[in-house]
Amino acid sequence: MDKILESSGTTARERITEDDSEWDDRWSLDENEPLAAKSATDSKSDGSRERSHTSRGEGTVEDPKRRSSSEWEGSSARNDNDYEEGEEYEHLLDPNFPDEETIALRQIGPRDSASFDDDTASKAGEENSPYEEVRAAVRNFDEDLPCNTVRAWTIGLTLVFVGASMNTLFSLRQPSIGLGALIAQIIAWPMGRAWEKVIPAKQISVFGLRCDLNPGPFNIKEHSIIVVMASVSFNVAYATDIILAQLVFYKQNFGIIFQLILTISTQSLGYGIAGMMRKFLVYPASMIWPGNLVAVVLMNAMYEKHQPSDPSVIGGRMPRYRWFGIVTFVAGVYYFIPGYFAQFLSVFAFATWMAPKNAVVNQLFGGTTGLSLLPITLDWTQIAGFVGSPLIPPWHAIANTLIGVVTFFVVLASLFHYTGVWYAQFLPMSDSSTYDNTGASYNVSRILTPDFVLDEKAYSEYSPLFISTTFALSYGLSFAAITALIVHTFLHHSKAIWAQYQNSTKEKPDIHMKLMMKYKEAPSWWYLSLFAIVLALGFLSVLLYPTNLTWWAFLLAVAISFVFSLPIGIIQAVTNHQIGLNVLTEFVYGYIQPGRPLALMLFKTYGYITMSQALSFVADLKFGHYMKIPPRTMFMAQVVATTVSCFIQIAVLNFALNNIEGVCDLTQPQRFTCPGGRVFFSASVIWGLIGPARVFSPGQIYSGLLTFFVVGAITPVIFYFAAKRWPKSPVKWLMAPLIFGGAGAIPPATPLNYLSWGIVGYIFQFRVKKHYFKWWSRLNYLTSAGLDLGLALSTLIIFFVFTLHEIEPPQWWGNKVVSSTMDYQGSAIQVVLPPGETFGPPVW
Repeated sequence: MDKILESSGTTARERITEDDSEWDDRWSLDENEPLAAKSATDSKSDGSRERSHTSRGEGTVEDPKRRSSSEWEGSSARNDNDYEEGEEYEHLLDPNFPDEETIALRQIGPRDSASFDDDTASKAGEENSPYEEVRAAVRNFDEDLPCNTVRAWTIGLTLVFVGASMNTLFSLRQPSIGLGALIAQIIAWPMGRAWEKVIPAKQISVFGLRCDLNPGPFNIKEHSIIVVMASVSFNVAYATDIILAQLVFYKQNFGIIFQLILTISTQSLGYGIAGMMRKFLVYPASMIWPGNLVAVVLMNAMYEKHQPSDPSVIGGRMPRYRWFGIVTFVAGVYYFIPGYFAQFLSVFAFATWMAPKNAVVNQLFGGTTGLSLLPITLDWTQIAGFVGSPLIPPWHAIANTLIGVVTFFVVLASLFHYTGVWYAQFLPMSDSSTYDNTGASYNVSRILTPDFVLDEKAYSEYSPLFISTTFALSYGLSFAAITALIVHTFLHHSKAIWAQYQNSTKEKPDIHMKLMMKYKEAPSWWYLSLFAIVLALGFLSVLLYPTNLTWWAFLLAVAISFVFSLPIGIIQAVTNHQIGLNVLTEFVYGYIQPGRPLALMLFKTYGYITMSQALSFVADLKFGHYMKIPPRTMFMAQVVATTVSCFIQIAVLNFALNNIEGVCDLTQPQRFTCPGGRVFFSASVIWGLIGPARVFSPGQIYSGLLTFFVVGAITPVIFYFAAKRWPKSPVKWLMAPLIFGGAGAIPPATPLNYLSWGIVGYIFQFRVKKHYFKWWSRLNYLTSAGLDLGLALSTLIIFFVFTLHEIEPPQWWGNKVVSSTMDYQGSAIQVVLPPGETFGPPVW
């Protein structure tokens, strides 16, 4: 289902602890110690973090004049007394985003000084950021390093091609898997080092410019450029789901040119908005963007000079990249077992094997369309496919998500389903399809005119629309999540947001802004020109083809994105979380122009994704700001990578649709069932074709779901005052937005995915972290990345070697039993009506 909660920047920004430095001596991850509590001396460490975002270009520079940090603190508009103690550090979380509250920098003692780079140590006591979080993470100096190099562009574009093509292919699979920019960051380092050692040091001519083929040691700025290219290109374009819905479900094909124009315009329109927001969201020191601090610290760690081994932990004697390689190899080889030779290990729903034709057993214990009350799987795809790696988020974020899954998708879903709410006895327990009043799939062709708009007479003669129990609950939870996020943000962050907004309008440049001033800024006309070009492409896509989206509705969608970018960007820059506009855009268009499914999909994409992309690009710009990457190089890297990835994604999508037999069928043997496209199609029917007035308005079948708006607004208030009343109780960890929205992938995900994810997360993020911290801090995130990469590589091998050559898996019990159950077939329904009978209201 469409997500309300969007983590800052691109979807699945994983973090890894990449350094081989002495974490136990110099860094500490402490759940009970807020980042703000650390002294400013912590900020002098050449610390590090990483993430799937990254930076800009190169440049040389001399050190600017600096004032002491005490002067800065005196002149800063910030007043710590404006906040409640620790309030500004209550960063919102989602299950794919680790909390900065869990990251604390241990104060550095005299014995640690030798482990720092001399250059870093020399900066102690000089001018620094007025914000403790930034001082603790970001270097207050710049280095003369090239980044706009042939090496960076070659490696970056190579990874763009690999990542964009693989993720597009994997997006058609259920569970869908994906490579994040984290993988690119890990792979880019050995690639850059190999280039440094193998490629001859000579000059070549590129477009008339003389360039060094090997400019010397592979450096952090080149690495940053590569990762930012991956960051903007690895995520599969939202527009591909529109194309899937058109081609597969609506049987409507406007051609390859339309697909390219649509994808480029939806992916790139946000750049213009990002450029116009730099003054407000990038330049001011008060716009911190906490997620970038994690990225900066981990990126810096990869280039620390002292990287000793740690023989006290398993794998501590070997270089970390050797550990990563071993995990990748073992994970890749192992996946052939549950993924091909013994598929029963993927969804180990043994109760359904014993009663394959019992609907209730399959509903309760099934892992494909059921609730998976016994969540057993030996397949990393099921654990990390929909939700992301459980080795990334902090335990309390995982716990909040599990509370939501168990409360709503196990307990409440069971209660509603077996008491007949929403005519549930005639419908599946959990899937993302739509149904008519006979229990058959909803035949949209019966209510569409030749112009692909709603035929109201045909609709009144056919059937109202029905959806599964978990699908209906997911919409209610999405309503609750957005109001919960707004109220939670007001209660916990309103003072910090207002104070830092005031700072942004009058504060003087901090040290990082001063350091960036020596680089030529990307002029505003670059961004405005790009915005005008992409806006024109958008007009072409909606007006040149019969999309039924009017020109004024298109401009309204763009205006919604533009207007909300600044306030939501300020919230994200302070709280690290983004309020999504998907429900708002669906409501708006669903009411103003109902009956137009393709137009609804386009309106939602231009109104929601444009803003989300803009803030993702802004987050990248702030990351480049912290990393001292020249803005012009950053602009070119982002734009080129985004544009190239659009062509790659469209090519791969069409290749897959034309070459995978049975693609998007629910029973496709290799599970290329198009889960994202199916959900997008269903949403277009609900919100666009039939419209929210006929689905959610008072008197309609699903009108009760609107009460979730109220529930979502009240719950954060209860949690807030409960935490005030019992400050030392576990209630202080409860987060309503995460409880309501953390399981936003259900459906097409199932509780199996979340419950198994939570179990593994508990083991690594609670037990291992607590009892084996040295191993956790050194190898946990690399292990996560190795598991993801091994799965991706073996999936590719299975696809190209077996699937494309129509080589079937071995036909034995372990593979046959999987497809014999009602759970797998999607037929676990309690009451199947005989032909000619219907259920539901007599009038709709």
